[in-house]
Amino acid sequence: MTSRPMVLRWCLAQFVVGAAAVAVGVTAQAASPAGAPAACRSRPLDFDVPDAGWRPMPLSKRKKETAYEVVREGDRSVLRARADGSASLYVARLRSPMGPTATLAWDWKTDALVAGADNRDRRREDAPLRVIVAFDGDASRLSSSERAQRKLARSLSGVEPPYATLMYLWSDFVPPETILPSAHTGQLKMVVVASGAQGLGAWQSVRRDLVADYRRAYGAEPGPLLGVAVLTDADNTGGRAEGRYANLRLQCQPP
Repeated sequence: MTSRPMVLRWCLAQFVVGAAAVAVGVTAQAASPAGAPAACRSRPLDFDVPDAGWRPMPLSKRKKETAYEVVREGDRSVLRARADGSASLYVARLRSPMGPTATLAWDWKTDALVAGADNRDRRREDAPLRVIVAFDGDASRLSSSERAQRKLARSLSGVEPPYATLMYLWSDFVPPETILPSAHTGQLKMVVVASGAQGLGAWQSVRRDLVADYRRAYGAEPGPLLGVAVLTDADNTGGRAEGRYANLRLQCQPP
């Protein structure tokens, strides 16, 4: 029987397939010289724009998938997510790695937190709203244990894992701006953007400086951007979660 740690690592590998699947087609599609990221280009990542490349992505064959649906609410395109003891991603990969001098902005909304969730405990790590950003980097600088995890992820998923990941989330009661380490890998950091009941039931606008957040989370400079994903999950608690996402956009800054 497959052990729980193996399943968790396999789930992480499946995130890799979605958030950093650029490894499949970067060489053919890159607009910059081989090995160099494309210049940062401001762009909308609206859910109804085909060029954004959004698509659902399962985390594991063992997990029930979150239901994602693109709907119109007034003048905006909204991704509606409904999790019922489930977890899966909705992913937009970049066609080529992009320079990280950018902010990521979005609107999100949820009416309720996930009962019993605690993002400091991997057994209860659920959230109604998450936005995820994957970065490239020099894997040779990682510890031997991290390199072994990457090798496992690569063998299970068939693509190269991202070097590092930032995961922005609406937490239960962890204070905003707290950075939570992942229980599964040191190369995934969770940044609490909102917490508790304040703001529930209303659209909230978020704008994050990716370079500043990366420096604070990892104490280093970020590598090129690889992809963006959203995740509404309630698999660990076995509960329910609903969230809405809209107006995702990358906005470039001067280097």
